[in-house]
Amino acid sequence: MSTPRSNGQRPSRFFDSRSARRIPPIQCLPLARLRSVTLTAEELSVTPSAVSHRVRQLEQVLGTQLFGRTDFSLTTDGQNYLQQVREGLGALQCFPNHPVASGRARLKIAVTPTFARCMLIPRLAQFTEAYPEIDLTLQVAIPLLDVVAEDADLMVRYGVGHYADVEHLEIARDVYTPVASPSFLRQHGPITKPEDLQELPLLRSPLESWRPWFQAAGLDWAEPSEGSQFNDVGLLCDAAAAGMGVAPVRLKLGAPWLDNGTLVRLFDLDVASPHAHYLCWRTGTMDRWECQAFAEWLAKTVG
Repeated sequence: MSTPRSNGQRPSRFFDSRSARRIPPIQCLPLARLRSVTLTAEELSVTPSAVSHRVRQLEQVLGTQLFGRTDFSLTTDGQNYLQQVREGLGALQCFPNHPVASGRARLKIAVTPTFARCMLIPRLAQFTEAYPEIDLTLQVAIPLLDVVAEDADLMVRYGVGHYADVEHLEIARDVYTPVASPSFLRQHGPITKPEDLQELPLLRSPLESWRPWFQAAGLDWAEPSEGSQFNDVGLLCDAAAAGMGVAPVRLKLGAPWLDNGTLVRLFDLDVASPHAHYLCWRTGTMDRWECQAFAEWLAKTVG
């Protein structure tokens, strides 16, 4: 499937289930035989909530109600659909030299390190519970340098979004502000106004420039050319938490350090980052239902 290049807004038809060319999630159909969400969950080795989720998803994709809400009996549309599914599966079983697949899908994702640790992994159990038949493989991608695994199905990149080689969708944008450790503040404080940063060690990163924040604070300062530099946000936060200096840190990615108190904000002034996280894929990838499912889930979860 093809979508327009990102312009900061999600394409309105990107996740339109009525037009998406994908295989509907039929794994919940044993419910038609067992008439019990609990028994269906036991047979499929998933949770009852996962079964209910798949039923709702299937009905949404098809645009009709398949099961009765009291006894889980099939509606007329449900009976017709089940018959079509059985005929289709029967045709696949009879096709020579093409054994029926196990039903599991495999999805390889290349993702930037700190985004994976701080925003993806803490939420990933929600996806695996909703889609237990998808096996995920996560691989590391390097921010801005566009170093990704060649065989990845989906890639999370961080940058300005001008990717001519892939289709892409903006999934997360952020703001940033100067932060430091409490021990650093005790040693170098008080820091009460932006001008107080002039004599302090400023940590640097190619992922975030100081100058836009300087300008927002009314400081006509050049970008720092000296000081320790880090090309990973997690390393930048760890260095600031260790008392090495003041760092320009994005609030979403820096949330674990800010929440546990190892880093604190210096000023009530946030500046929008010119960069964002983008989900990228090669043309045709979204024809696979598992890729569509992950993209939809990720956009809703971290957007």
